[in-house]
Amino acid sequence: MYKFLPLVSSSTKATLTINNFEAGGDGGGPSECDNQHHSGNDPVEALSIGWYNHGKRCLKDINICGNGKSVSAKVVDKCDFDDSYPNNIVYALKIV
Repeated sequence: MYKFLPLVSSSTKATLTINNFEAGGDGGGPSECDNQHHSGNDPVEALSIGWYNHGKRCLKDINICGNGKSVSAKVVDKCDFDDSYPNNIVYALKIV
């Protein structure tokens, strides 16, 4: 069972990392939400388990804000880690 303290919300600050969701990339296998790989041109991301919320955010667009900029990207996966890992991680494929 996963425990998240503090709970994540829309205002929780996140750590953004850039991953490759293409076949053979560091994003691993096909994405959890649509069982597909995604090209480097697709604005997609994987969310930590707290934000992923048992797949309730699958294929929905979310806004990622930082450094005075904002970008919209589609949720296609959850981050692969256990409950000892930080719950405020966003893996993104491409931020422009």
